[in-house]
Amino acid sequence: MKTRFILINTSHAGNVGAAARAMKVMGFDDLVLVAPRWANVLRREETIQRASGALDVLKNARIVDPLDDALDGMTHLCATDMTPRDFGPPTRAPREHFRMLLNQELLAHVSIGLEADLIGENASKMLQIAELPQGVAFLFGSERFGMQNEDVYRCNVALSIPTDPNFGSLNLGAAVQLIAYDWREALGGFGVQPATLEPKLADAKEVAGMLKHLEEALVAIDFLDPAAPKKLMPRLNQLVNRAQLSPEEIHILRGIAKMMLKKSAPASPSS
Repeated sequence: MKTRFILINTSHAGNVGAAARAMKVMGFDDLVLVAPRWANVLRREETIQRASGALDVLKNARIVDPLDDALDGMTHLCATDMTPRDFGPPTRAPREHFRMLLNQELLAHVSIGLEADLIGENASKMLQIAELPQGVAFLFGSERFGMQNEDVYRCNVALSIPTDPNFGSLNLGAAVQLIAYDWREALGGFGVQPATLEPKLADAKEVAGMLKHLEEALVAIDFLDPAAPKKLMPRLNQLVNRAQLSPEEIHILRGIAKMMLKKSAPASPSS
């Protein structure tokens, strides 16, 4: 399924760069500008600086006029608009609409009668596949005035980002980032990249050696009575097993045991 972000009549070069960066972060690269204020906006210094690593998105971006030239291959149009209107497509939150779109709930009332005439599970699946949009476009209006009524009317839905009702103002780059994130999540998202490597666990021999060392230290400081050890060491063994210590952590504990033995050793007589 193709995904395209369309910026209409944008007047700030920095916002174009911010939008490109927001798209790249979420794995999208199809950007089209419709009649921007600056004909060279994709090459302006402010655009390049704000893109910050998303220069490939800028390089592949197109500038067109009119809007029709930006809609090739797009079969589902999403206006992004906070302005209430008395006429136009239904207004939905992005996540709600994406869930409905990908689950085919939007077209269920149309397909019920058709599916009744089809026989077999395969026929039903073929109908659902046919209903999936070939291309989804997100349309963003100008920073100052938003989207024109005529552009909103031709869209399938008006997406409204849930914000504080008393302060719903979002700059263009932030709006693109939020829509791109929700759409990527709806499509399956990206796995979380771990910030650190999976720790290597100490083996049983290392754990046993550390516990033996620690037992000697506990005896030396009179915490453990070797004549009546009870279950202290087995309990410590279970604690260590639950902790799943790394070799480095084993070394730390052995260092503590070593210092305990050193401090508890009788002082040597002075010569």
